[in-house]
Amino acid sequence: MLRGSVTRWPLKIGQAGEFDYSGSQALKAMREEGIETVLINPNIATIQTSEGVADTVYFLPITPYFVEKVIEKERPDGILLAFGGQTALNCGAQLYLDGTLDKYGVQVLGTSVEAIMITEDRDLFVKKLDEIDVKTPVSRAVNSLEDALQAARDIGYPVMVRSAYALGGQGSGICTNEAEFTELCESALSFSDQILVEESLKGWKEIEFEVIRDKNDHCFTVVPMENFDPLGIHTGESIVVAPIITLSREQVSLLEEIARRVVRHIGIVGECNIQYGFNAETNDYRVIEINARLSRSSALASKASGYPLAFVATKLALGYTLDQVGEMGTPNSAYAAPEIDYMIVKIPRWDLNKFYGVSHHIGSSMKSVGEIMSIGQSFEEVIQKGLRMIGQGMHGFVGNYNITFDDLDDALSKPTDLRIFAIADALAKGYSVQRIAELTQIDRWFLERLENIHAFTRVLKGYSKIEELPKEVVREAKRLGFSDFQVARFVENPQGPMDESLIRAREHRKRLNVVPTVRRINTVASDRPDETNYLYFTYGEGVGNPVKRNKEKEAVVVLGSGAYRIGSSVEFDWCSVNAVHTARDLGYESVMINYNPETVSTDYDMCDRLYFDELSFERVLDVVDIESPKGVIVSVGGQIPNNLAMKLHRQHVPILGTSPVSIDRAENRHKFSAMLDELGIDQPRWKEMSSFEEIDAFINEVGFPVLIRPSYVLSGAAMNVPSTWSSRGFTRAMRHWSSRHRRSILKPCGG
Repeated sequence: MLRGSVTRWPLKIGQAGEFDYSGSQALKAMREEGIETVLINPNIATIQTSEGVADTVYFLPITPYFVEKVIEKERPDGILLAFGGQTALNCGAQLYLDGTLDKYGVQVLGTSVEAIMITEDRDLFVKKLDEIDVKTPVSRAVNSLEDALQAARDIGYPVMVRSAYALGGQGSGICTNEAEFTELCESALSFSDQILVEESLKGWKEIEFEVIRDKNDHCFTVVPMENFDPLGIHTGESIVVAPIITLSREQVSLLEEIARRVVRHIGIVGECNIQYGFNAETNDYRVIEINARLSRSSALASKASGYPLAFVATKLALGYTLDQVGEMGTPNSAYAAPEIDYMIVKIPRWDLNKFYGVSHHIGSSMKSVGEIMSIGQSFEEVIQKGLRMIGQGMHGFVGNYNITFDDLDDALSKPTDLRIFAIADALAKGYSVQRIAELTQIDRWFLERLENIHAFTRVLKGYSKIEELPKEVVREAKRLGFSDFQVARFVENPQGPMDESLIRAREHRKRLNVVPTVRRINTVASDRPDETNYLYFTYGEGVGNPVKRNKEKEAVVVLGSGAYRIGSSVEFDWCSVNAVHTARDLGYESVMINYNPETVSTDYDMCDRLYFDELSFERVLDVVDIESPKGVIVSVGGQIPNNLAMKLHRQHVPILGTSPVSIDRAENRHKFSAMLDELGIDQPRWKEMSSFEEIDAFINEVGFPVLIRPSYVLSGAAMNVPSTWSSRGFTRAMRHWSSRHRRSILKPCGG
């Protein structure tokens, strides 16, 4: 019996749930082949460490010492290195180099270690591509600060610094002078023996492909993608759009052919990611890097296309060829690239406000902690849906109050996590598309679509009552991605809670028969491709796909977790997956709503129907209209589903498990406190307030320190413990205070 080993490491910024997805897919593919699997992974929150996924799990560090101990005990025949991120790759390379794998007769499956080392060692990488006349940035690999300074002087500033064997762009950046360069190099050399000093291509387009290749040299790209932001921002920090819109078919074909040449020359077997800098005016290009492993982009491309790259890559590593995966001659074969008739956008999620003193500027080193994927028929639709999905209180590209910038030129020219909203502010303040393009170096095609959204707000403001909106205006608003909330806000601009206006906008829209259609995404290599329901909602033109339901079974809808964030991560994916599995085991049809491409819960075969769409009040009601479920489970996806409980309850949607009234009693600080008083349970002194005068009076009464906290939050989000009037925690809370939101101030108990 062939025994395999897969390794992975705990989540971190730059390395998150995408490797739970890839590892779970790999284990599934090997189980399908009857291979006994050994998993090394100390992360208890992951799906892959759950019972029944791997045959044996070791909760041990991914270090050469511990991995060798497992190999010595288990004696596996082969090992997979490409499914656990950079940690697994680096560990496996070390075990290969020190002879451990050869000592125990362990074969590296898939791409060879030699090929992996070529992609990871910047000097080897450049030399290898020089052999086939493929352009890379003018560069020099160095091992000391002195050599780095000389290289920068020879190339000329600005220069780009990159680290070998690093994840998420760690230790990289663009430097415009020697002082910046010295500081970055000293940092980079502290965790990498080698750095690359190369010409800066800042401002060029960044293009990337996922490439698949089997042992028979059949090779193609899957879902070509382009970055909304120009080169200089890590692809994990950038909005990413697929398919490529702003290049011609000939330009895309040029880059695809280069990708195939490179992958074949290096000798990759399985899946990899290739990234380019591209000058669309001259067709000049540079190959920036290749990741000879699964990555966050791989998870994105898999969910964007229905082509399970990790599953297919595992089959190829086991010796299969692409014509043997799926059914040849059908759309469900892995032999050909999937075709998509829709558009997707990926938007990163940052949590920079949780840290004091952290710069909000983004660049070549990843700061994002998660991401979302939005699917639709127009860029306007997917960008607005996506900006609601990131879970930072935004209602779309427009309609967000109190998002304004004092120095717009600076906010546009220096990328931050809020630059997309700086573009919205600029359009509102009369900036032209041309001026914004000059400051941001973002392609005009994208900016013109954003201007379409902004321009339509003027149409909506031309009406004073929701019920006056004609059908054609409502339909165009929905095609442009406006939510019912946004429509109500722009038409009536109600002060205070929006619930009543939102419901009126929804009811008016439905009376006009303006409802979304459900579309199906084809899936590759599925056991039951014709029965797979991988679905999304759209207001674009075209006919929808009927939802395939088993009328003899009741449905249970599970709300997923949305984007990963600090304090809400893969543990809720574990809960969601177990919920849909349990519902199915109990004889119900399981329905999942989630939009995080890194998750296992958004694998098309985890449930009976997957709606890859918004976890919003509006969208959940759309799903309920179609499914008429036994009920909705809100308790397994973290705070986003929990916050919907009372809203759904008021619309008579059955909530399974803890009642919405009880959820509200636990989440609402006022009701929770009243319950404690009723039960005679002690609690800290506190007061709910919404004005600075109330704050002042309470603090003068109880003294510092105090705890400031809102209701309905997860992991201490938006909480502060100021000890003086001038402390950072207090001043930051004061800055973000809004008269429309009430917060609790508590006197912490001593101890």
